[in-house]
Amino acid sequence: MPDIFTAMHLAAPELTLAIGALFLLVLGAFIGEKSARLISILSVALLIAGAAVAANGPLGAAFNGAYVADPLAVYAKVLIYLASAIAVILGGGWMQRTRIARFEFPILIVLASVGMSMMASSGDLISLYVGIELHSLALYVLAAFHRDDLKASEAGLKYFVLGALSSGLLLYGASLIYGFTGSMRFEDIAAVAGQGDVGPGLIFGLVFLICGLAFKVSAAPFHMWTPDVYEGAPTPVVALFATAPKVAAMVLIARTLMGPFGEIHDQWAQVLVLIALISFAVGSFGGLVQKDVQRLLAYSSIVNIGYALLGITAGTTVGLQAMLMFMTLYVIDQFGFFAILLSLSKGGRPIRRIADLAGLKQDRPVTAIAITVLSLSVLGMPPFAGFWSKYYVFGAAAQEGYWMVGAAGLVASVVAAFYYLRIIKLMWFDAPVDAVATDPAPVEAKVVGWAAAAFSFPLVIVALIWLEPLTKAAAAGFGAG
Repeated sequence: MPDIFTAMHLAAPELTLAIGALFLLVLGAFIGEKSARLISILSVALLIAGAAVAANGPLGAAFNGAYVADPLAVYAKVLIYLASAIAVILGGGWMQRTRIARFEFPILIVLASVGMSMMASSGDLISLYVGIELHSLALYVLAAFHRDDLKASEAGLKYFVLGALSSGLLLYGASLIYGFTGSMRFEDIAAVAGQGDVGPGLIFGLVFLICGLAFKVSAAPFHMWTPDVYEGAPTPVVALFATAPKVAAMVLIARTLMGPFGEIHDQWAQVLVLIALISFAVGSFGGLVQKDVQRLLAYSSIVNIGYALLGITAGTTVGLQAMLMFMTLYVIDQFGFFAILLSLSKGGRPIRRIADLAGLKQDRPVTAIAITVLSLSVLGMPPFAGFWSKYYVFGAAAQEGYWMVGAAGLVASVVAAFYYLRIIKLMWFDAPVDAVATDPAPVEAKVVGWAAAAFSFPLVIVALIWLEPLTKAAAAGFGAG
């Protein structure tokens, strides 16, 4: 019995969210659709409470090593829960404006957060798969949440079908790893890999596992779903897709590769290098021809995930710390972009075409400044946040001899700079497409967008680099195996 209580204590963040989500579901079913706003507020409070529980909870392993609570998991959970809370806030405003008031929306985000939390704490292949599927099932529904929109339904269907394919790849890889190691636990797999007895079967299984995980972060060539889902899904849902699930998947990739397979770094690093190079090419060149802002951000996410993978490729504590810092700053920039998108509309219709941003400085000068700052940050212009994140990721890769891959990433960054500079040029130097002024912006979207832009200034970022939790998280993740 004491062991059960210890396990429950370690898993308190997930239990808090799961039990809270069930309570909110019953409350929403009892009150009806008019409870949507109340459920949203309670969901935000629940996610913040979950972050507090995770930050102050005990550390250790439970369920025979299947669940791990260490500084890496704690850091990821706090970031995931806070990102999900912001998505709920943005979604509440979106539901009010579109008159799609459904209490299920915030509850689905909470349930997705439970799955993402499980991904961050996975200690074996079974918990890894359970976490992925738990968060994916909720995201499939969220992608098609706007049922009356044809593009949203198409986005949900594509995400579901291709997600099933990626799950098949992941399961096949996990079955091969189990067959050639005799265990699902990361610790046991690490013991087998550490003996040097690694045959082609185990390598094939690892490659399939990486391919399945690469789908979850929309790394090329497993990015097929990303542009269409980003274009068709509701904007607050896309904001969630672009942030919290990517953090969970990147932490899971780092935990899986650096832990059980840390002794065969030279094997899996080659696969990550190839994926990163393809992501650079697809993300940077694919974004050049886009006319929809959310499709553009989809290709931007592909190339940025390539940068983040360089930190894991290094296979060091410094590399993992650089990846965590990159993903933290990436989440902030992405929320800034999507919040500003939610704040822009003309005649009651959202602004989605890049050309519609022309002359924005005349009607929304502060918003134009915020978009400019975020664009310069994402493209890596010093001294903004994006520059520091790329600097440390490229530096970690170069230290381990991957300077050629880092150079390719720099070239991709230069190419991708074109579409960010095009947005800046449209806002500040082009005449408006028409004389219709933008609608009044929702308060929550303005606050999130402007706050993200303000956070991109260098003084705040320099402080973030030296955060003690980031260092502890990286050390724990590297020592997991």
